[in-house]
Amino acid sequence: MFDTRFGLLIPQRGALFGLGGIRELLELGVTAEQSGILSSVWVGDSLTAQPRPDALSLLGALSAMTERVRLGTSCMASFPLRDPAVTAYQWATLDHLSGGRMILGACTGLVGDGVSAREGAHFGVPDRERAPRLEENIALCRELWSGEPIDFDGRFRGYKDLLIAPTPLQDPCPILIAANPWDPRFAERALRRVATLADGWMTAGSWPGLFEGLWSRLREELTAAGRDPATFPVVAMHNVNIGDDRAECLAETSRFIAAHEDEDEVAAPMIESWTAAGPPARCAADLRALLDKGATHLILRLTSWDQRGQLRRLTEEVLPTVMS
Repeated sequence: MFDTRFGLLIPQRGALFGLGGIRELLELGVTAEQSGILSSVWVGDSLTAQPRPDALSLLGALSAMTERVRLGTSCMASFPLRDPAVTAYQWATLDHLSGGRMILGACTGLVGDGVSAREGAHFGVPDRERAPRLEENIALCRELWSGEPIDFDGRFRGYKDLLIAPTPLQDPCPILIAANPWDPRFAERALRRVATLADGWMTAGSWPGLFEGLWSRLREELTAAGRDPATFPVVAMHNVNIGDDRAECLAETSRFIAAHEDEDEVAAPMIESWTAAGPPARCAADLRALLDKGATHLILRLTSWDQRGQLRRLTEEVLPTVMS
């Protein structure tokens, strides 16, 4: 699925808190492709829960600005809220524009403190429906991408003799599911959904031991579903902040995530677990450890206001060491 083990997440929400203009942030994707060491470029997604420039519009622009890197969402939190037939149609068009480079990373978009509930209320989708809508929308996309007229009688949507054209260049067009359930009560269903419906798992080691614990359980679910864990894509999003002083790098990452998530404070264990921080050798070791734990592709988010400088250091000083 990927030419190398590394990709770049463009934090387009940063256009709202001082990272630069939208076009300037998209140019990072061009630089990533030119580096030759990053083989994917991703954008985040949200509608009103965490407002940002629209993911599909940005991917259309990136498809014209780049030629080789894979392009995707990490992750499409609005997937359960959008009209799935329209989304399938838009995504198929993006796949043509990009020359068959799209990867749809989908998720429920569930977040706490009533944030996702307030967002869903605008679109008539309560939190309790997000997960089943995610599952139904994936099924509908796959049927529509077959190129045949379909009759679809789902729990939330129904269509009669529906056909979209064009269908994606890729057959199948890959869909990853992001699942990082902190609460063990929800882990079984979330991981079973990945094992049975997805072409890969999108995750993040955002708390000590979380990645290892979930990957162990997902391996069991994959085996039960008759799929080989050894060949299943595991795409992990991880933060990077490069500098001489690890403490200063972690502090900037904390400020960055707080600004991105509209939080007053971010727990220190989350920052330390979820960030490769400090001198290049330390960052490289942290990323190599994540690959050794089972990640097959890393989506890297630069948690600094100096996006371009950090990208240069990442591609010149850190990633070559990880690969050596």
